[in-house]
Amino acid sequence: MANEQFAFDTIKVRGGYDPKQHNNASSVPIYQTASYDLGDTKRVAKLFSFSEFGYLYTRIGNPTVAVLEQRIAALDGAAGALAVGSGMAAVTYTLLNLTEGGGRILTTPQLYGGTIDSFKKIYPKFGIAIDQVENSADPDEFRKAIKPDTKAIYVETISNPNAVVADVETLANIAHKHGIPLVVDNTVATPYLLNPIKYGADIVVYSATKALGGHGNAIAGLIVESGKFNWANGKFPHFLEPYHTLRDINGKERNFLEVFPETPFLFRVRLNYLAYFGAALSPTDAYLILLGLETLSERVAKQVANTEKIVGYLEGQQGVSWIKHPAAKMSLYRQLAEKYLPKGAGSLLSFGFNGSNEQLDKFIDSVRIFSYQANLGDARSLIINSPKTTHGELTPTEQKLADISPDTIRLSVGLEDAADLIADLDQAFKKALAV
Repeated sequence: MANEQFAFDTIKVRGGYDPKQHNNASSVPIYQTASYDLGDTKRVAKLFSFSEFGYLYTRIGNPTVAVLEQRIAALDGAAGALAVGSGMAAVTYTLLNLTEGGGRILTTPQLYGGTIDSFKKIYPKFGIAIDQVENSADPDEFRKAIKPDTKAIYVETISNPNAVVADVETLANIAHKHGIPLVVDNTVATPYLLNPIKYGADIVVYSATKALGGHGNAIAGLIVESGKFNWANGKFPHFLEPYHTLRDINGKERNFLEVFPETPFLFRVRLNYLAYFGAALSPTDAYLILLGLETLSERVAKQVANTEKIVGYLEGQQGVSWIKHPAAKMSLYRQLAEKYLPKGAGSLLSFGFNGSNEQLDKFIDSVRIFSYQANLGDARSLIINSPKTTHGELTPTEQKLADISPDTIRLSVGLEDAADLIADLDQAFKKALAV
């Protein structure tokens, strides 16, 4: 399949897998093994010189996990992908790989709370500075904020929790003008709704725990490399460092660009960060994500349709003071959504609860179908009070900068009947706001 052009829905079911290479199993087998027989000493010499590719140890590579990697790469139109143990591992390994030896990451306040908190607590202690633009809708703020040691621009394509849509093409052009990559977290959109590489993104990360898997049963992350960025442009000298572990069959040391010219970024993560920090994805969890991918289009399309109906319902509610989703009538991101997300702007939305804190709590406690969970992208509809949970790590000042007010409620819309979901919200509003 690698050499043929297939549509998205064909790739999501069959991409990266040839049954003939796996004893003709129709479903991807779970290779539940820690290590692999190496054959003989001649083969070992080839494996360790990268003149032959094979599996050594599941921490750095596994056949089940490889199918997931190849399938995601095909769906994203990328040169390659790397699966890791969680979405946060994907973000962390990506940014550490970019800033090794020091540097800066330019980002926005419109991010998942755990990502922002890690930027505060962890990265500065590794000599990595995090710069934020206050107004992510203004490209000039990004242009002005780039410094000589800035290593990347990092944004979410659809932000959590306010569904801010990033202008991917504009940000990619800004990044490339300064010789740095654009890194995007495409978790909420998934490759079904948006292909960031098409618009110039260089690295794409996913929490596959969310909509890619779609069933809340596995923790996983993915890093995707476009294969188009020039890592030898002088800003990333660590990619040119020769390694003893990359020596050829004659013992000559080489660098990642020499050994892996198509995907040097991913292999540098795989052989350095994944190998030694060890956030490996288990074969069983990879299998569960693969099962989820098989219904990605159908699930996301239904979730988008449900979301748009719920947005329409919320717009007529007195218990709602504002709604943040590109489908909302007053959204500032309708135009960007029309460009980047013609199939819909995802199933994540937030709204302001028009009542007291006690009434907000009662509203959440009164829903019967929506589950009170911190996950998103699930087949089940979920509800959460973001300021106290998913973004509870942020100080009041940081929440204000991220435009997360105390009245914020986030919904992740699932696959239930839209009328039932609306009825559930309606009865919860009535209970919470009853005089």
